[in-house]
Amino acid sequence: MVVEKKAIDRRSVVRGALGLAMLAPLSGVLASCAGSSSDDDKTTAAGTAPASGDNPFGMKAKSSVDAVIFNGGYGVDYVTFAGTVVQKKQAGSTVKVAPSTQIAQQLQPRFVGGNPPDLIDNSGANAIGLNTIVDQLEDLKEVFAAKNYEGTVIKDTLYPGVEAPGTVGDKFAAINYVLTLYGVWYSASLFEANGWTAPKTWDEALALGAKAKAKGKFLFVWGKEAATYYQTLAIGSAIKEGGDPVRLKLENLEEKCWSDPSIQAVFGKLEQAVKSGYFKPGGAGTVFTAAQAQWSNDQSALLYPSGSWIENEMIKQTKAGFKMTGAPEFTVTATSKKPYKALHSTAGEPFVVPSKAKNAAGGKELLRAMLSKEAATNFAKKKLAPTIVKDTVPADGFGSTALQSQTAMLSAAGSEVFTWNFVDLYGMNQDMLVPWNSFLSGDINAAKLTSALQAITDKVRNDSSVKKVKVT
Repeated sequence: MVVEKKAIDRRSVVRGALGLAMLAPLSGVLASCAGSSSDDDKTTAAGTAPASGDNPFGMKAKSSVDAVIFNGGYGVDYVTFAGTVVQKKQAGSTVKVAPSTQIAQQLQPRFVGGNPPDLIDNSGANAIGLNTIVDQLEDLKEVFAAKNYEGTVIKDTLYPGVEAPGTVGDKFAAINYVLTLYGVWYSASLFEANGWTAPKTWDEALALGAKAKAKGKFLFVWGKEAATYYQTLAIGSAIKEGGDPVRLKLENLEEKCWSDPSIQAVFGKLEQAVKSGYFKPGGAGTVFTAAQAQWSNDQSALLYPSGSWIENEMIKQTKAGFKMTGAPEFTVTATSKKPYKALHSTAGEPFVVPSKAKNAAGGKELLRAMLSKEAATNFAKKKLAPTIVKDTVPADGFGSTALQSQTAMLSAAGSEVFTWNFVDLYGMNQDMLVPWNSFLSGDINAAKLTSALQAITDKVRNDSSVKKVKVT
């Protein structure tokens, strides 16, 4: 879950995020069979096979692909599924899929040791800052330039703009696989039963908090690894209120960027919610999935800010008939620079291929399989979220109200779609969790939250060893 990632996932504390769990056991090895075509061979890098139409990256026959995948809201089985697709195309090859919730801790030593995996889903609260490893990654332009397994050039099958989140400088370093929508999620059935409507402004949200309190419920809930989901909500609201200048200040790590009036207006509303008792107490000591279940299963809280991975992540802990539905982030006023319908959405779950990987060609081939219509449709159906591959979600959203609401939000937003990347790019989420947990617990006020976030931002800006990316 992604909290910037997803906040978590993927962008996401967790971006998709599973927080502090330990590395899960290695998944089964997928056997494979099938041959390559007789297309004219092309020159390939040393250590690879001759490239061809059916094997555009020159993956060696009977080779093994080592993939480490963030085990967050989307799990890892969708990559395992794509591995079976590779099996059918590349003779005798195997795909090893290892789930992890500790990407940086587990994989940074492998980068240093010169033996990184062939494919990494660099997501979650513990993702590696993309800017810190960009020089050690393959440029993935050739993946989008290749044909998919259905015979169509991959870039022609994708939503527009999906390269941007994974581009650092002039390198296309990460393919973000999932089209992630961020918003505020609620139970349509609970709202219908009480005559409530999803709030569009922060004042409407606070008024709803009072109604919730009168019924013995809370407006919001949070878990310790996902406290920065509220940072994601706050930034999205502030960008709507103040427009792109707010986003650019943050993206470019400007001095006093967190003191922007639009950000402070949102922080003030959040502080009011905390002081009014609209947040369920104890979140700083609660595992985020348990906190989310208090919302999705116990219905002790009305609203939860998250990315679109939330339905799949909580599918086993959601009350029957819940009718999970998403809505855009609130604005502060009705005269915000961006309309309420404006949507925070971006491609998420960044997949990277290390240049020193033993089988980088195999990592790219696994990505090619993931971008096939077969694998992308499988993901949408099983995870109830769209990938960057177009035309894989039917109008009924596979029966999912959450997926139906995503389609409706995208349609309503039109061109009013925005995102940001500075938290993931510079790997700041882990540090930001500390002040956000304190703030949501009522231990610090908005002013101290601002100071803490600015100090984290200033530390990155003033570190000459950190490669900065200018956003315009």
